[in-house]
Amino acid sequence: MSVADLRQKYGKFELLEADMAAGPIEQFTRWFSDALEAGVPEPNAMTLATVGDDGQPRARIVLLKGFDEQGFVFYTNYDSGKGRELAERPRAGLLFFWQLLERQVRIEGRIEKTSEQESDEYFRSRPLGSRIGAWVSPQSQAITREELEQRKAELTQSLGDDPARPPHWGGYRVIPHYIEFWQGRPSRLHDRLAYRLHDDATWRLQRLAP
Repeated sequence: MSVADLRQKYGKFELLEADMAAGPIEQFTRWFSDALEAGVPEPNAMTLATVGDDGQPRARIVLLKGFDEQGFVFYTNYDSGKGRELAERPRAGLLFFWQLLERQVRIEGRIEKTSEQESDEYFRSRPLGSRIGAWVSPQSQAITREELEQRKAELTQSLGDDPARPPHWGGYRVIPHYIEFWQGRPSRLHDRLAYRLHDDATWRLQRLAP
């Protein structure tokens, strides 16, 4: 079978305006809960898209670590490729794909760093190996496996059992102005309902053609 012949039929659910929440965060909360209950693997895994100074879009998977009316939070190395791109162009796109439910959520918004307190609290909640790893990896820089293992051995010994958060590591919050909910439907006539934030600070819902 060729790649062109690979197809997935959709049709488990439908998405109607009458069933949507008043705001996108409430709707996201509903769908995220559905993903948890359905046993979707890593439902908090999301594609993060940024743009480099060369105009090239770049995407990678990161993990959602919190969300509320203020936005969607993830953590990373500020000196990484994505960190440098977000410093230059503080806007990003997020994408969740929950295949078991035939659903996608697209989010677009501006970026801000979380507070140092938020970053410290989350860092302390991580497993020890992950905390040490944040010190070990000069993320996105060229390195050999031997160099990485040597840094790990040295820092594991020197940092001890309760390392502080590295100054180059912390959180970002995506503050959305656009959130789109996509539900797979038969014949590729998918449901797409999008919330847009308007100048009067209200969210308005609109159906988009598939």
